[in-house]
Amino acid sequence: ASFTISLRAVDNITVLIKQRPAILSICQIRVKNASRPELKIKPGENVTFTFTCHTPEKYFTMEIQKNIDCVSGPCPFGEVHLYPLALPHLNRTFIWDVKASTKAGLELKFSPSWLRQIEPGEICPDFASYHINSCIDTATVNIGTFCQNGSISRVKLLGGVVMSLHLPWNSPLTTSGFSIANRASIKRLCIIESILKGESSVTLMSPNYPLGFPEDELMTWQFVVPANMRASVFFHNYSLSNCERKEERVEYYIPGSPSNPEVFKLSDSQPANIAGSFNLSLQGCDQDAQNPGILRLLFQVVVQLPQINENVTHLVDLSKDWNMTVTIHFEGWPVHVPPMSEPICLICKDPRACDRVLTLVSGAVYKISFLCKDLSRLRISAEKGISCVDFRLCQRKIYSLSVPKAITQLPIRLHKFIWKLLAPDMINIEITSPFLKLQQHVPEQRCNTSYSYSIVSATPAKELNVGVFCPGGSIEKIQMRNNITISLKTFGKGFFHESEHQDLQMSFVPHIKDECTFTVRPDSKAKVYLQTPNGPYGLPPYVSISWYIIVPSKKVAHLGFSKDRMGIACETGRAYLNIKEEASGAEEIVRREDERLPEPRNMYHDFWVNISNCKPVDKTQLTLLFWVTSAEKQIDLGVMLTVVAGAGVLAAIGLTVCCVKKKKKSQNPMVGIYNDNVNTQAPGKQGMFTKGRKNNESHVYAVIDDAVVYGHLLKESNGSNTPEVDVYQPFGGPMGSLPPSPPPFSFRKDIKRSPNTEESAPPVDTKQDTYIFAHQKSERPENSQETNESSNGDTSMSLLENKEQDGLVE
Repeated sequence: ASFTISLRAVDNITVLIKQRPAILSICQIRVKNASRPELKIKPGENVTFTFTCHTPEKYFTMEIQKNIDCVSGPCPFGEVHLYPLALPHLNRTFIWDVKASTKAGLELKFSPSWLRQIEPGEICPDFASYHINSCIDTATVNIGTFCQNGSISRVKLLGGVVMSLHLPWNSPLTTSGFSIANRASIKRLCIIESILKGESSVTLMSPNYPLGFPEDELMTWQFVVPANMRASVFFHNYSLSNCERKEERVEYYIPGSPSNPEVFKLSDSQPANIAGSFNLSLQGCDQDAQNPGILRLLFQVVVQLPQINENVTHLVDLSKDWNMTVTIHFEGWPVHVPPMSEPICLICKDPRACDRVLTLVSGAVYKISFLCKDLSRLRISAEKGISCVDFRLCQRKIYSLSVPKAITQLPIRLHKFIWKLLAPDMINIEITSPFLKLQQHVPEQRCNTSYSYSIVSATPAKELNVGVFCPGGSIEKIQMRNNITISLKTFGKGFFHESEHQDLQMSFVPHIKDECTFTVRPDSKAKVYLQTPNGPYGLPPYVSISWYIIVPSKKVAHLGFSKDRMGIACETGRAYLNIKEEASGAEEIVRREDERLPEPRNMYHDFWVNISNCKPVDKTQLTLLFWVTSAEKQIDLGVMLTVVAGAGVLAAIGLTVCCVKKKKKSQNPMVGIYNDNVNTQAPGKQGMFTKGRKNNESHVYAVIDDAVVYGHLLKESNGSNTPEVDVYQPFGGPMGSLPPSPPPFSFRKDIKRSPNTEESAPPVDTKQDTYIFAHQKSERPENSQETNESSNGDTSMSLLENKEQDGLVE
């Protein structure tokens, strides 16, 4: 098909058809009989041409440029048309280059569809886009790129303008969609008007974005907002230049404000909850010639209906807290940023200071409100630091690791609360849960509570993920070395009610030898599963972990392992499992990494389980899971019968002893009677007692049973000097004033002589022999005698019987 383009000279329009860049063209333009890759048609020319291919839109683009001179002559104000007509279906660009004086202003008014500014590189849905450039003398400023169906109704510019419209080859658009009007000087680079109807938002950028805003320039955005709506401004991306004079700033003109214009830095929180229309201006500065920097701004204006709860304030008292920050943010922050087109939730510190993210610092009291239809889209994240500088000052303190009520009382769901616990060298941290206790989250024992704790022990060189824990288990405390990070994370809405029962605490304790030590009191209702830290990644090399399992006195614990071997191979050192009961004589169980783990066993006393790692070879990790149960002790029937029988025997023996004792108490006590006719010394041994009878204890007589006969003892002695003896009979005659001396040493019948031992002479000195005697006074009453027997022992037993029972051998 052939095309004819006829241009009038008065229209000052030029048409250029050229090949698309970076595409190898196999198509040509044929004019008359000549083929060419490019065709330029000037004002006043009439050209007919054809293409040598059936799909020229793949290889060619077309530019239609109209030059308008408003300096030397009158401007053709009014609606701008797409001319000429009947153009070939190619990707085409209409360009209107308008020359104008800087003393006047030009206005581009868009109708019927308003425009929406897009970021560089973004493509309009219908592939039709507008580009606006301002021309002041020889400088050109890119005001921006726009699509249809937006809120920008007018753009006012100082001086000339280059307006371009890019249309795809199949676009049905037949009108330019804007008109040009003459205005008085606006005394600034440009003014962009945005009309916001209903709940909506608009995203805008400074000229030349992402490059720098022109030096020492001023521009304004005018926002037309219904009086019953509320507008808020958010700066999402900005940078500042290096100023030599003046200061970069933004200024707000808000009708009804007593302080117009309100000046803000770009780093400030921008005004929010603005009622009705307002203007926002960006002012540049004189930049450093050597290092000018870049001033740029991307911001958003959100318009919402007044919220029912905007006048409801919530008191957040953090005055008594220290080293803590609380951030209220939208869900998914900071990783996920919701599209700007989505309805926005605002958090306000005062009626005009609102933002999508609000951070509160401890030591102050805040009154906040929310501009949000759905508060379930908001979350709270908090962080608190606890440190110990001097152990003497903090060793006895117990720190609560509970979420403050100032946070839990807000109508916002807590996302996470982080405690950062910092301990100096040689000081460790102890985590306790006195009442709820902790349960370790493992595949065999999953947490189903509304919140959990993730505990990480860290140093600058390494990090140990201790594990994930939740309330309602058997772990009473965890002692850890190094600095600790505890992250509480919530699940669902149940934490609001369960937060009242938090009891997690921490304290600083002296140094421990292991990297981590758990204290566990198993529950008899279920198995307790315990796993080495660092989960699936394995215990780090040379790390030692211990568990102290408490077994109540009336219970027995059952210990077992989930696998029969550790499952690693050591490159350096050895990995060990140690099990030791805290009982005298208890045997310690030790297993290396190349040995089988112990079979399930009963533990009757408190015991330790220690796992220490080596440096494993590549691709092997030490991860060990074991379990503990607790049950009441079961007494064996045979043991029970034995105990009963033993108790019966003991009872019979006790009864017999009591009867014998009672019988002996009923008898008259045995007394020694002095016989002055008995020679108390052996013949030829004069001087055995060097002291007189009054001065030694030889006259103290032992208590003698009437059945004892001394005669056979004298015969067994085989001594040459035999004293005169006879059978002892009770004496009924007169008693002397002095008792006789005791029998000779050779009379003691418990002496055991060796057949090879020569008979030795009787000892010369008898002070080495001690005798115990009882004297009965006739005037002592009977009850006094019983009292003396009960207090001093049974005196009815003779000295010889005592010596025989004691088994003494001379």
